[in-house]
Amino acid sequence: MTKELFIKDIMAKPTTISKSAKITEALDKMLDEGIDPLIALHNSSVVGTVSREAIAEKLGSRQNTTLAPAAIHVASVVKEDFTSVYPDETVNVLIPLLQQYKLVVVYDSDHNLIGQVTAIDLLKKYPYEGTITEAIDRAVTIDAEERVVHLRRRMLDDAISRFVVTANDKMTGIVTETDVAVAMRKFRETVKDHHQDHQIRNLLVRDIMSAPLISVEAGAGYRQIVDLMVAKNISTVPITEKGKLTGLVTRRSLVRAL
Repeated sequence: MTKELFIKDIMAKPTTISKSAKITEALDKMLDEGIDPLIALHNSSVVGTVSREAIAEKLGSRQNTTLAPAAIHVASVVKEDFTSVYPDETVNVLIPLLQQYKLVVVYDSDHNLIGQVTAIDLLKKYPYEGTITEAIDRAVTIDAEERVVHLRRRMLDDAISRFVVTANDKMTGIVTETDVAVAMRKFRETVKDHHQDHQIRNLLVRDIMSAPLISVEAGAGYRQIVDLMVAKNISTVPITEKGKLTGLVTRRSLVRAL
């Protein structure tokens, strides 16, 4: 008989940032600790979350080109995109919540922040050994020579957060909102304001993508993919069959399959 799991058994220490901090500090913290999103605080109270996606949108907006990344505050990208639970609830309450939210905040009985749960926290401990068939999402590709401005437009217009990058009909990497956030920060820090509008059009997907691509063959098990995500600190694993891309598995799609 499997031991019943409670939220206190799987929750992680909360990773927070003040809403008065700079978004560059928030991005560095997310990258250093492998966390997305961060819990945003104001006077020790949770006011929302700040994500890599929100930072990418902020830094990629033409309305903010006159501001250096280090001059933009977390408050401008905070979203109330979270919900809360208590430590003595069973982990099963988390499944529908993490299908909707990237992060669940854990409070004690006095409403003090004591923890957080993300998809990977649940996946690491959840006793599921089924197939990943229901966790496979459609894979969308983009050519390595495509311009980053076109990539951003597709992300925004089509609500796509990740693309498999191809070159000469071969998979070469992956590009996500994290890559866009990091690239936009670097670009804005190194290119003068009056040159940005022109030079950003020369930035290509191959310049910002993450490579090499880490994929698994169709038929891989749930636990194998979760272990790979943990070991490589990645959130997406492309699925291939005889070398051909057939779909993507993400942390959130795995939660959906539970």
